[in-house]
Amino acid sequence: MKLNKKVVAMALAVSCFSLNTMAAMAAETYSYNSNAAITFESSTEVTLPVDPENPGNPVTPVGPTDPGTPGPLSIDFVSSFNFGNQKISTQDKTYYAMAQKVTLADGVTIAERPNYVQVTDNRGTEAGWTLSVKQNDIFTSTADSAHTLPGATIKINTINVNTTSASPVPGTVASSILLNTSDKTVMAAAEGEGAGTYIAKFGDMSNAARSVELFVPGSITKYAETYRTTITWSLSDTPENAIVTP
Repeated sequence: MKLNKKVVAMALAVSCFSLNTMAAMAAETYSYNSNAAITFESSTEVTLPVDPENPGNPVTPVGPTDPGTPGPLSIDFVSSFNFGNQKISTQDKTYYAMAQKVTLADGVTIAERPNYVQVTDNRGTEAGWTLSVKQNDIFTSTADSAHTLPGATIKINTINVNTTSASPVPGTVASSILLNTSDKTVMAAAEGEGAGTYIAKFGDMSNAARSVELFVPGSITKYAETYRTTITWSLSDTPENAIVTP
């Protein structure tokens, strides 16, 4: 009996020792660090137009003139200004560009939006940029180049910026621009601003059809013809600190 008691006691001691050893082993933790990485490159892809009111949504502008320029710093879309068909008048007149029509993301719904210009900076540097605009020449008849509209001027009003980018918005934005043959700054991003897609829209939903105006003097001769001019929008890869003048 004494022998059996000793055997049982030894067995219990061994069991306790084993449990303590296993607990000590289980409490140890080993760690190893692995890596995760991603490298971004500037993108030369064309950025498609988005809704100037809701820039997270793509749209298809109705009647665009040209596709957007390739990236990484690009002009994606610019509205053309259509002042419609007007009666000849001997009075000074101001006419307004029609709102920009777009097909929404559902591919069916056509909606009116403010006229706008869209630019994208996918260089990955936040180095800044400048968007400017100028009217290249006088309004000239498409039927006879000798017929022009001297003194006719385009003015863009109520310019404001919209974006979904987390990068700071361009610090320089013109409130309005009277076009002529000199470059006028529309908006300019300084260093540390302007990465991503930005829209300069002319007006909002309440005044989209009255934010771009054409003044035509009553005293000039007007033929029953269509008159056109070209407007050049330029995107420079350097920021600008100049004062914006209307």
